[in-house]
Amino acid sequence: MELIGRGRDADVFALDGSRVLRRYRHGGPAREEARLMAYLAARGCPVPRVHEVTDSDMVMDRLTGPTMAQDLGRRPWLAHAHGRTLGRLQAALHHVAAPDWLPRRFPAGGDGDDRVLHLDLHPENVVLTPGGPVVIDWRTAAAGDPAADAALTVAVLRGVVLGRTQRAGVRVLLRGFLKECAVDPAPRLAEAVAARLSDPNLRPEEAERLRRLSPRTPGGN
Repeated sequence: MELIGRGRDADVFALDGSRVLRRYRHGGPAREEARLMAYLAARGCPVPRVHEVTDSDMVMDRLTGPTMAQDLGRRPWLAHAHGRTLGRLQAALHHVAAPDWLPRRFPAGGDGDDRVLHLDLHPENVVLTPGGPVVIDWRTAAAGDPAADAALTVAVLRGVVLGRTQRAGVRVLLRGFLKECAVDPAPRLAEAVAARLSDPNLRPEEAERLRRLSPRTPGGN
């Protein structure tokens, strides 16, 4: 099999022209992830179709097109437009009521129903296919407050270590995202930063940037 992608805890192999194998290197929540993707697909959310699943493997549709991050690398002037697309994808997801079996994180409180949260939505997890953007990597998904989901996206993007020009592009992307995501991430930003800082895969320079992040200005410097 041809290795075509490598994440922090999973590898993606091409099986043929239409299917890929996503394999967790140390076992993983493949069955739970596939169950959620089927639930979301039935409600019109843009996710890959899963053909087969085991405890650690998923065979899925092979998506054609660049990730949003790759497209931004080639066409940085689209940062604001891509940010708005990212925000719309997240806002649409938050219209989906979470199933009872989805783990709860960042509970909404009050009378609000918990929504499906991706909790790792950023440009590397959106594939721009000819049929439209598709959201991938649902391993961290949970039920909870949509503001926490938006805050995690802010924390991920603000923690990325980049050059000055690329940082400016991220700020433009975030302005577009915040325009469309339909929630204010600021009340949950401190929790989101703490969650990111607890990630053992986080690089020291990313952690340092996150510690300097101000909850009052989610899209700022």
